[in-house]
Amino acid sequence: MLGLRAGTGIPIVGFTIALVMFITLSPGASRVYASSVFGALRAPGEPALIAGHRGDRANAPENTLPALQSALDSSMEFVETDVQLTADGVPVLIHDTTLDRTTNGSGPVDAITLKKLRKLDAGGWYAKRFAGTRVPTLEEFFVIFAPSGKKVLLELKGFWEKEEVALVAELARQYNVQDRVTLASFDFTTLMNAESMAPSFPRVIIRRMLPADPVGLANHYGAIAILTHPSSLEADPGAVEAMHEAGLGVLLYTLNSKERWSEALALGVDGIITDKPSTLDKWLAATAPGT
Repeated sequence: MLGLRAGTGIPIVGFTIALVMFITLSPGASRVYASSVFGALRAPGEPALIAGHRGDRANAPENTLPALQSALDSSMEFVETDVQLTADGVPVLIHDTTLDRTTNGSGPVDAITLKKLRKLDAGGWYAKRFAGTRVPTLEEFFVIFAPSGKKVLLELKGFWEKEEVALVAELARQYNVQDRVTLASFDFTTLMNAESMAPSFPRVIIRRMLPADPVGLANHYGAIAILTHPSSLEADPGAVEAMHEAGLGVLLYTLNSKERWSEALALGVDGIITDKPSTLDKWLAATAPGT
């Protein structure tokens, strides 16, 4: 895919070739462990980390700078967001593969240039006061993320080529946030490309349902954790213990009720992705032992 380096007018062709050579020839990074990203793996009943799903979408339109800033301004350690590429190869933050639901545009995200994308309204659908809010670039997010001290789970939507993953890694290094970025994907080839091009970045596998051997799957792809749906653990309640024994983490999405939060904590999961991060944060504080 040809285009411009995010935030610049520089063609990415030569930049990408040089970046690929640099990363490929760099010494292999030491393995990243789940505990180094999530802290100590949780025992049943212990509070899990909270990640705002697409920012704090309870207070602002998802994956926009207002939603992300709201999450960063909270006491939460993590935020989660989605990354896709425009037609000219710029990483932008949007969940759906099409523009229709969260902007006043239509059609595939990867068929529109950044210049045209910037003209779309990504906030008016949510509330009048957000009219005129734009789809942000990954670089714009890193500008507000860098001083926050928080961590981010970046979901690479769909399939990413090696050089495309390298662009994300280079942007993170440019803003000196590489130690606070975890890459996640449903796509196994994308995860392998991330391991090849950004070996020092932790990786998380996303699965709607866990396989019979989640530990084997995570180890095969060098992932530190699996992000899955609660129904997976209902079918295999021993999966969390097995993952923890292997030093691997378990995260759940997208939990938005006290009942679901209680069930997750009882299983000892390490993280909860939620659309109501502020509410969950207050609930955890109110229900902590000794309060």
